[in-house]
Order: sequence, then C-alpha cells, then structure tokens
Amino acid sequence: MSITPLVQQLRCTGAVRPLRRTAKSYAIWATDANVQSWPHQPQFGNIHDDQVARLAARPLHPLALADLVRHGRPPLPTEALFSSANFTLSLLPIRLAHRIQALRNLPFIVVSNPHIAQIYNNYVHSLSTLLPYQERRITNLEDEVQFTEVMADLVQTHSNTIPILARGFLECRRYISPAQVTRFLDEHLRARIGTRLIAEQHIALHLSSQPHNGGVTTPQEHADSSYIGVIDTALRPADIVRNCEGFVGEICELKYGVRPAVVINGQPDTAMTHVPTHLEYIITELLKNAFRATVECGKEKEPIEVTIAAAPDGADVAPLANNPLDGGLQTPTRSPIPGVTIRIRDRGGGISPEVLPSIWAYSFTTFADEVASDVGNATGNGNGNTDALNAISGAGGDTSSLAGLGYGLPLGRAYAEHFGGGVQVQSLWGWGTDVYLKLKGLGK
Repeated sequence: MSITPLVQQLRCTGAVRPLRRTAKSYAIWATDANVQSWPHQPQFGNIHDDQVARLAARPLHPLALADLVRHGRPPLPTEALFSSANFTLSLLPIRLAHRIQALRNLPFIVVSNPHIAQIYNNYVHSLSTLLPYQERRITNLEDEVQFTEVMADLVQTHSNTIPILARGFLECRRYISPAQVTRFLDEHLRARIGTRLIAEQHIALHLSSQPHNGGVTTPQEHADSSYIGVIDTALRPADIVRNCEGFVGEICELKYGVRPAVVINGQPDTAMTHVPTHLEYIITELLKNAFRATVECGKEKEPIEVTIAAAPDGADVAPLANNPLDGGLQTPTRSPIPGVTIRIRDRGGGISPEVLPSIWAYSFTTFADEVASDVGNATGNGNGNTDALNAISGAGGDTSSLAGLGYGLPLGRAYAEHFGGGVQVQSLWGWGTDVYLKLKGLGK
C-alpha cells in the first residue's frame, strides 16, 4: 500500500488528528561556532547534538524475522498492538541516530552537497518526530494511532533516498573515492532495509488490526491470510520467480524482441517465511542479468534454469528468552533456522575475469551522462525516471532498463544477507553463470 492511501485510511478512522510536526529552523548540525556554514543549509529539527550522540552510542539491535512476527497473527489485541508500537519505538531512534552520525562523518564538502544535505535533513526530521514518544510508553489507542501516522510520515519521507543519494554522490565523485562510496552505501542501504521494514511492519499490523475501529475487524477476515504484517508465512519462491519472469520477460522482449524461457525445477512447492518484496527485488535483478546475458550472447533459445531446494527443517519450535523491550513476549522460532537455496543458471557466456572482481561494487563511476540525468529527474517532484534501486522504496519508477545502474547485485546481496542469507556467483567464462541465492526464514 502506498503511503498516501495509508495516511488517508488512518485519517478515515476518525481517531487521527493531523500530525503535529516539530518546528524546523535552518541551521548547521549544532550551534558550535567552529563549524563552517552550509552553502545549502540543512533543516534542523528540535534535537540537540547530545541527544544524537547518546542514541548513536547505543548498539543496534540485530533484527530477525522472529522479532517482526513475535506479536502474533492479526488482528492483534490492543495490548499486542501497543507492544508492537513500543518495540518499534525502542529500535528506530537508535537506527536514525546512527545514520545521522554516519552522514556527519562524510567529508564536509560531500555533505555540503544539496542532495546529501537533503537526506541528512530527512533523518533529522524523522528523529525529531520520534523523540517526544521516547519519554513515555504507548499505552492508549490515541497515542498508537498518532505514532502510526508518524511511521507513515517516516516511510514517505525516505521513499526517494536512493536516487537522491545517487545524484549527490555523482556530483561529488571528484571529492570521494569509489571505495568510500561503496563502504558508505553498503552500510547505509543495509541499515535502511531494516529501518523501513520495522516501520512498515507496524503500519501493516495497525491496518490489519485497528481495535480502535470499534471491533469492525474480525479474526475471520484474516483466517485465510498467511501474512503477519508485511511478512508472508507461506511464501512460495516459485510463485515469486514466475511473477518476476513475466515482468522481466516483457522488458526483455520490448528491448530485444525476444525472451528466453524460464524452467523451474527442484522443489517448486517449497514454502517459507520471508518478506515478499525483498525476494521480488532480488529475483528481478538476478533474472534481469540472466535474461540480458542470454540474449546478448545469442542463446535466447536456451532456457534459464531455476532450481529451488529446501533446507531440512530444524528442531521443534522453542521459545527464545523474554525481551524486556517487548513487554515480555516470547518468540517462537526454529533452531537452526530452515531456509531455501535458489540457483539461477544461464547460458549467457559467463562473466569475464576482468569484470568479476567488481560485480559487488556500487558503480557510480561508470554511469553515462544520460543515466545520471535520469537519476537527477527522480529527485524532483514530477514523474521523472528513477533508477532500478527505487523499486525497493515502493515509490515505483522506470525499472525497465536491463542494465540498471550497477546496483542490482550488491543491493540484492544486502537484502539476502539481512536475515542471514546470501548471494554467490559462479561464472564459467565462455559458457554461462550460476547464481546461488540462499534465504533463511522461520520454516514452512
């Protein structure tokens, strides 16, 4: 669900008042007279350096799928919904403070760029809207509804982070090395995956529960649903592959006039617990690479083979230790966590040894000028083209390019590794490529 309909739906409950935003003023990071002035001064919310430093000094909670499903299957009772809100609140301010600190640690001339400064402003704004809730626990429906709207505002505020950052780093490429860009982006985008997922999970739980709606939502309405928030507990990777095949196939046929077939074998009926949007992004990017290589190698009559193999189930369900941040709720999970391996095999000629070492880099230095212009258009308010990465923000955009912007593999790997999986590439130069996608979840 897009953010605008979400906010409208929240307001339609009758319990939502317009969000009271924290007053903003133009300033530098702090009032320290020794800090230089900004050429494009960022907006500064009602937060202080010591607040950011205190939060950034706290360790990040490693996010697991078990954390996100621990509150139970919707519709949630009121106390479980409050627990979800408080758990979300215990994580997000720390995560936002870490990102603010990381942006401050970039070279000053880089952060002075208006696009990078805009991202910094967004994080400061989002943290400033959450800080008032840190003074108390959410214990009533009015606070929970207002907090959920703050979450909707956060997701919307950061929806275009990737194209804006891309434009900023493009403009600053003379002042920061590709290695520094890769390190920053890898950390930033991995953190963004978790931050966005935490916020969207509570929004989804809120919308599927809504006890403030006078009990209109009933358990029967969700009896046949396999979803807990944005997580599908009966996700079939084969279905995702087929959906992505149709999308990528249409792009390929439009660009090249032909499309190779996709054959799924192994254990196509395998089901697991995972985030569908994450798997869709990963599979789309991997199939883009396979389709493009296959067609450009002249092997379009050779099918792309997708093999799905389920890992053996682990031990019986056992509860984890109570989490004090979570009102003492226990998390059922399996140990070891079962998962799925997906192999995508193509006859596209493989990857040359010269290129292979750089496939995990964020390729800012190889962009063509017209592609950079497209990224710039994505930062505006119109309907300009966006890069392939914008698919993860849910904001749509032009994802029709099979080449993309060089983000597909590194970002796909970041998505897979977020919950303990990974992506491995085996290239047979002159013949083809095998890509192994390993996913871990909570079982079937």
